[in-house]
Amino acid sequence: MKRRTVLKSAAAATAALAAPRIGHAQAGKVVTFVPHADLASLDPVWTTADVTRNYSLAVFDTLYAYDAQFKIQPQMADGARVEDDGKTVEVTLRDGLAFHDGEKVLAKDCVASIKRFGTRNPFGQALMARVDEIAAPSDKVIRFRLKKPFPLLTEAIGQVYCAIMPERLAQTDPLKQIPEAIGSGPFKYVASERVPGSQVVFVKNPAYVPRKDGTPSFNAGPKIVNVDRVVWTFIPDPATASAALQRGEIDWWENPTLDLVPQIKTYKDVTMVVKDRTGEIGCMRFNQLQPPFNSAAIRRIALAAVDQKEVMEAVCGAEPSLYKVDTGIFIPGTPMASTVGVERTRGPKDYEKLKKDLAAAGYKGEKIVVLAATTIPTIWAESQVASDMLSKAGFNIDLQPMEWGAVVQRRAKKEPVDQGGWNIFYTWLGGFGNISPAPNIAIRGNGEGAWFGWPTAPKLEALRDAWFDAPDMAAQQKLSEQMQVAFWEDPTFAPLGMYDQPTAFKNYMKDVPEGWPQFYTLKKSV
Repeated sequence: MKRRTVLKSAAAATAALAAPRIGHAQAGKVVTFVPHADLASLDPVWTTADVTRNYSLAVFDTLYAYDAQFKIQPQMADGARVEDDGKTVEVTLRDGLAFHDGEKVLAKDCVASIKRFGTRNPFGQALMARVDEIAAPSDKVIRFRLKKPFPLLTEAIGQVYCAIMPERLAQTDPLKQIPEAIGSGPFKYVASERVPGSQVVFVKNPAYVPRKDGTPSFNAGPKIVNVDRVVWTFIPDPATASAALQRGEIDWWENPTLDLVPQIKTYKDVTMVVKDRTGEIGCMRFNQLQPPFNSAAIRRIALAAVDQKEVMEAVCGAEPSLYKVDTGIFIPGTPMASTVGVERTRGPKDYEKLKKDLAAAGYKGEKIVVLAATTIPTIWAESQVASDMLSKAGFNIDLQPMEWGAVVQRRAKKEPVDQGGWNIFYTWLGGFGNISPAPNIAIRGNGEGAWFGWPTAPKLEALRDAWFDAPDMAAQQKLSEQMQVAFWEDPTFAPLGMYDQPTAFKNYMKDVPEGWPQFYTLKKSV
């Protein structure tokens, strides 16, 4: 399947000219934002979906946070004290913290939130494996008693998914979703104005007290809110979103369709720029609980069938400068990245040989149920091209188009395919989660505790554990390379290449933060 069968620039441009009006962006202190997907879940622990991560940045706060150089900074924390040769760490909360329901943020809320985060998140799991006890000796102190020193403790609890919520919500079973959105962040989620499939509304939290020190950078530093309301208007049709941006009916479009980027660059008074420099790694995720992908040999054949360059040409053909190939399990060019084994992701492919290999591996033509989101164009493009490659290699593909929210819900199902389960889903792995083994969800091999797909990969797990105990970067790099070698033999997903996603906003939007979409710091000058 070639790029021309996936992306139709001329048709999209024509549709943009005829797109219906959606109203005008509101002046003053209301920001109208088009997210890449509708908000399917309010729980940043239950799901890793980027749209939930972005909502979480507005509604919740974290004890620590990362700046633009990926250095950890105190956020809700006033600081930390380390004793007992690194085996006791006490984090003290800063003053002025309160939840949206008016209750003060207490250490017991933080303890419950960390424990819940630690059951699902890979970095949190690494922390909890090294913890004897997390307790709240007072309302403002969180105490960690560790089995051994863990220098990355603050980096772990600085993950955006370690969202601090009231104890009553944090006690929700981590395999179930929290019933409401009560955080202590700079914005409140307005449940009464939620329109599923269309609208999400946030209002400024007047009780929020920003940090008094530091510089705003990524999601660290003072979170100063300069707008009163943020309205997310989900527009699934890219042509409609493009036309709305051109006419000033929206202020900011998170993820312009890459095939429309050249056109949007011509719009008057619109800035097009890459804000998230960590990029996105394409991911074809296997369900290892169900056949045939419970076989490592069959997963290797699926991975070998994919040509990263052809996939990325389909995704980024209009702007080829945005993509990279020869992508392994970490972001190319970062310290932990390796090129070992990436040649197997290149073309051309000998599909007849792959068919023979597939039969020899025991595949008997079982239907492969593939979840493919049509509402996120980059996912839909990779889904079509990569699935076509699998078909050529002999897999019996049942490509099931659906909106992204349906993928998010269905990928959590562990049942067989004839009971509503799945074999493959496609997504993009945010680059920040792929800078090291610590936050990387896609390479975990801890079975039922792993990300959707639930792989069991003991060698990967052992190398990852050793990485946390490595004495220096050189040792970490060596272990990361060994992890990539082990990954090619026992793949938990197929990397499909990588691209940088530009964002687009009207020029009157000032101080738009670097990184993920965030609505503190920015100003609207009309």
